[in-house]
Amino acid sequence: MTSTSLLAALKAFDATARLGSMTAAARALGLQQPTLSAHIQRLEQVHAVELFRRRGRRLELTDFGRSLLEHTRRAFTAEDDAQALLLAAQNRYAGRLVIHAVGPYNLVPILRVFTRQHPQVSLVVRVADSRSIAARILDHQGDVGVVLNPVYQPELECIEHRRQPLVVFAKADHPLAGRTDVRLADLHQQRFVIREEGSTTRQVFEETMRRRGLSFKIAVEMGSREAVREAVAQGMGLGVVASPAYVADGRLAQVPVVDNDMATHVHLVCRRERRPSPLVAAFLDIAEELRAVN
Repeated sequence: MTSTSLLAALKAFDATARLGSMTAAARALGLQQPTLSAHIQRLEQVHAVELFRRRGRRLELTDFGRSLLEHTRRAFTAEDDAQALLLAAQNRYAGRLVIHAVGPYNLVPILRVFTRQHPQVSLVVRVADSRSIAARILDHQGDVGVVLNPVYQPELECIEHRRQPLVVFAKADHPLAGRTDVRLADLHQQRFVIREEGSTTRQVFEETMRRRGLSFKIAVEMGSREAVREAVAQGMGLGVVASPAYVADGRLAQVPVVDNDMATHVHLVCRRERRPSPLVAAFLDIAEELRAVN
């Protein structure tokens, strides 16, 4: 294979591995699907390797394919960064920034400033839990992650952004809602609408209650903050949420817990080698400026 055909084949492989199908990869690269398929077949034949296992309409990476993807992700991410650097040198930031976040509340203020300063940059935001976000950033599936609590991975840069207290809330007519002297002990054996396993908010709440020798009953597990809020408003139990995510609602009331020290800590993560890249650096610089102001 010539260097040109090898590069085309590697781009075809990388896009297919990232997007999960040849159809999506061909669309992303502006190719016909038979052309893209031929690139990958040629790569496999010339080098006597198997990159994908075909299971019906699904494609699964082989062990060798996963190893090759690590290299192609680094190579093509570096290519994107080089293009962004050249554009930044002309004072014209452009490109695409993919951000994975646990939710919108800490992210939107950064995005508002970022889009004003760099209107030519395309932003993509995907929502997941902290554990999944760290894995995706590590796997080159995004540029920056917004997570709760520190991430300890040698390949990742982890930057503290802000502390956010947890608040307990209830349906407005709940007996605890009208009190001003509620303590954590008053939450013992109360029914709670709680987030699913893996939620950092849930972990902090459970650990705090356990540390105090207290327990609570799980009325129902919900997969989103919005679902928790609605279930609490319907009287299914108390709820716990980070303060920025608490949305005022006439059906709800915060329960002021006087000995509440529960909090999560928002951190920003990126791969260490990508910290100086123009778009990632611009995003993190704006986040730091907002942190200093707040």
